[in-house]
Amino acid sequence: MTTAPVTTEAGVTAGRSTRTGRRFSLSWLGVVPFFAYVGVFLILPTVLVVVQAFGTSDGRPTLANVKALKESYVLTAFWRSIELSVSTAAIGAVFGALLAYLVVSGPADGVVRRTVTAAAGVLAQFGGVTLAFAFMVSVGNQGLVTLLLQDTTGADVSGGWLYKMSGLTVVYLYFQIPLMVLVFLPALDGVKPQWREATESLGGGGWAYWRHVAVPLLTPPFLGAFLLLFANAFAAYATAAALISQGGIIIPLQIRAALTSETVLGQENVAKALALGMVIVVAVAMTLYSWMQRRSSRWLQ
Repeated sequence: MTTAPVTTEAGVTAGRSTRTGRRFSLSWLGVVPFFAYVGVFLILPTVLVVVQAFGTSDGRPTLANVKALKESYVLTAFWRSIELSVSTAAIGAVFGALLAYLVVSGPADGVVRRTVTAAAGVLAQFGGVTLAFAFMVSVGNQGLVTLLLQDTTGADVSGGWLYKMSGLTVVYLYFQIPLMVLVFLPALDGVKPQWREATESLGGGGWAYWRHVAVPLLTPPFLGAFLLLFANAFAAYATAAALISQGGIIIPLQIRAALTSETVLGQENVAKALALGMVIVVAVAMTLYSWMQRRSSRWLQ
């Protein structure tokens, strides 16, 4: 007596896969424009900066460009950039976090939250020449507010502070605080109200909740947002370039001076070396930011 062979669905599928091969998927084509954009506008410029920082204008390898990073004026520009970035990131992080907390305290779909988040989304991207011009016509040497104070008080009010480090600090805060609101809101949304209820059920008050629960949980995303604001201010160029037309008090303006100087020629690759230094600083900051984000995502999901 013979038994008819039994063919299962898995066997049929395996046979078809063997005969026809694996089906080719076209789903990856959707990310091709993104990778092309990243490759052309991020990876390729970074590679060119790294390569040309160690070469002469005619393509010969050299370390002379990198040695310019040890010059006193370059170190001063780096220090001022770091000082500007740290100060604006710290102030922006504190005030942005407080504003985000006030927004989260209200209804999730309330008018206040929608208005604040919409305004923060616009103001966080409102930078460059437009922002610099807005401040110049408001509080500059011939700005509306400056002239109004001179006419009403008779005091010798000057808007010269706007074109110095103090002015850059104030102007940068205009987009640093809204950016902090957008970045820190998801972290505050991740804090569950059940954790406060559990603290109260165990006999703890508001201070115990913030000290032992909320602050430890929110510290990693807060520090991560601070690092993001630091990188954002450190890499900003257009606003500072519009306000300060002469000199290189911060490193982006020092790079501009090396590229456009009419007195010292042949400094293009030195500018690439300065840009390489900026890339290293920003890469360190963003690496720490990614680590902070992974650490906070364990709880705030």
